[in-house]
Amino acid sequence: MSHETLTTLLWLAPLPPILAFAVIALFTNRYRQTSSTIAVLAMIASLVMSFIVFFSVWQMKDLGKKPIGGQIGWLPTGETVLNIGVVVDPLGATFLFMVPLACTLIFIYSIGYMSADPRYTRFFAYLSLFAGSMMGLVVSDNLLTLFIFWELMGFCSYSLIGFFYQKPSAYKAAVKAFMTTRVGDMLLLLGMVYLYAQTGTLNFHAILHNEEVLKELAATPAVLGLGISAAGLIAILIFGGTVGKSAQWPLHVWLPDAMEGPTPVSAMIHAATMVSAGIFMLLRFFPLLLAAGEHSAAFTIVGLIGAFTAFLGATIAVAQYDIKRVLAFSTISQLGFMVAAVGIGAYVAAAFHLLTHAFFKALLFLASGSVIHGMEHGHHHVSHAHHSGHEGHSAHGHAPHGEHADPTGDDAHAFDPQDMRNMGGLRARMPITFVTFLIGGLALAGFPFITAGFWSKDEIFADAYYHGLVKGDGLATLVFLVLVASALLTAFYTMRQIAMTFLGQPRTEAAAHATESVPSMTFPLIVLAVFALFIGFINIPKDFPIFGALMGDGAFWLKNFIASMLLEKPEPLAFNIVPVLFSIGVALGGLALGWLVYARHPLQAGQTDPVEKLPVFDFLHHRWYWDELYRKIFINPLQAIADNYSRVVDKGVIDRILEGGYALGARVTQGFAEFDRVVITGFSDAVGRFFRSLGDWGRELQTGQVQNYLLSGLIMVIAILAFFLFLFQ
Repeated sequence: MSHETLTTLLWLAPLPPILAFAVIALFTNRYRQTSSTIAVLAMIASLVMSFIVFFSVWQMKDLGKKPIGGQIGWLPTGETVLNIGVVVDPLGATFLFMVPLACTLIFIYSIGYMSADPRYTRFFAYLSLFAGSMMGLVVSDNLLTLFIFWELMGFCSYSLIGFFYQKPSAYKAAVKAFMTTRVGDMLLLLGMVYLYAQTGTLNFHAILHNEEVLKELAATPAVLGLGISAAGLIAILIFGGTVGKSAQWPLHVWLPDAMEGPTPVSAMIHAATMVSAGIFMLLRFFPLLLAAGEHSAAFTIVGLIGAFTAFLGATIAVAQYDIKRVLAFSTISQLGFMVAAVGIGAYVAAAFHLLTHAFFKALLFLASGSVIHGMEHGHHHVSHAHHSGHEGHSAHGHAPHGEHADPTGDDAHAFDPQDMRNMGGLRARMPITFVTFLIGGLALAGFPFITAGFWSKDEIFADAYYHGLVKGDGLATLVFLVLVASALLTAFYTMRQIAMTFLGQPRTEAAAHATESVPSMTFPLIVLAVFALFIGFINIPKDFPIFGALMGDGAFWLKNFIASMLLEKPEPLAFNIVPVLFSIGVALGGLALGWLVYARHPLQAGQTDPVEKLPVFDFLHHRWYWDELYRKIFINPLQAIADNYSRVVDKGVIDRILEGGYALGARVTQGFAEFDRVVITGFSDAVGRFFRSLGDWGRELQTGQVQNYLLSGLIMVIAILAFFLFLFQ
């Protein structure tokens, strides 16, 4: 296929979902089936165009050095014009495969999941814009249009996280996500401005694939005398955007609360859009990190924040009961794996884990949504049995999602279909959901050899081990040890979640009457499960025993493909059995520990969770108290400043000035009214009264008697003669 055709497809690929948003919002918002059909067909159209591009370029060896794309002049900047355009390079092509595929499956799933919701069409409108924005971000060839689509996703996440806005927790979560990510976005904006000031362009290829530009940035001291280069400072500022978007510490607090949105939105955020965008941008700017120096402050900051976030998320996930929040903290942890990998220079390993994670985390979220759907069905089945003629039943036997919480915010007595303590025994009630969730969970835990998560995690371990314990890099050693501990916890809480949800006996009537989801929901689970198992085979090392030989020429395909973007292709690491043993050991060890604690003797109704006996349970359950800490350090002082400002400046100064102005204005107005009444209106009325009196007097002369007319004429003649005599005297 010609480059011109591929460029045209790149321009067109993001448009169908964006147009679907406009059509649904303007024309079909009253027609549920029509709106969802338009949204799904638009996403499929985007998928087809993306796949055509991907399968046309996936074997091009020089795509990294000579990406395909086009530009148009857009924004005048003095004597020059800022161009915008589209591009596909190895990194973008990989995302053109993953993003539309995951989004399409999520769209199909949403037809069943949101079927009972009264705001069904609005949901598909926002979801379409969300997907279109991510597609636009992937094909952008410069930082400015990337930032525009980046912000569009921020708006979409705000709208969809707060979709159930009748719940106070939902709209508060939406505001929290919006405000928290703004902090990162501001850093990104500063980095973008600084980068443009230094280079005069925001085009990726012109900056990141130009050795002279990178050397110039590396040789230029950063502003403010920070002791680092301009390349380092710009990389750190841009990484700030990743910290916000991809929920890295210390801006991680918004992502767990984002679970207030519908489950398909959670899957979109955690797999195909929002958080993936942050890592995608970090990977795209990896050459800038390299330019800053292998042991620069930028690499150190990225590596430390990633490793700490991985451990932080894993520890908190151990002590959560909400099935979606366990996955949310798991996402934070796995994103930390990717960021830490970038921090030690493991560029390909980070991209590989991002790709596999997108599939198995989308699978886990959609499967958890299926569990919630089944629990709600069971709950309403029981309610219906107890209250025959229950009017709240929908045609599908369940109420809209998000309606189990008390709208007033007092959820103490509301049934929670997401609490794993209310589940148990769902393996028999929901077999497809169980099997697919199990596959996703094993991939997340890194179960050896047959899951995608094992291969991508193993590559991160291999890089960290080689650079740390073999080459002696302190940061890489720390990253390796922290990630090993985090992986052990990941396997443990994954087995805990599987056992509490699916094994044993039902702990509530709702769980006992839960039913399998509809085919439109289970079909995407099956497709994603296939990818969660096999997508990892695209990057098996050539010298890995047995599997490397089985893959033949396909071994290390992703590494060979995506590493071609770098100016210097990284040397492949020799096979080392030690990190592999660590990878297998922590996965099987964590799963075995979880099995011993939760699966061998499943929880009974009313039984205390064993993790509650841990002395650190409250600390972990309350998320290390980060929210409380932020409330004391930031929110409360800012609230106090705002209150004082309102009381002193707003009410004490501005309101009084305005009130004085209002009073003065009222008096002036009253004066004008009096002037009008006395002068304007009074004079006019007097003139009117005079002429009316004159008219009345004249009318009285009309008597019809000739002698009166003669007398009047005589008087007029005398008066005229007297006037002229007086005048010419």
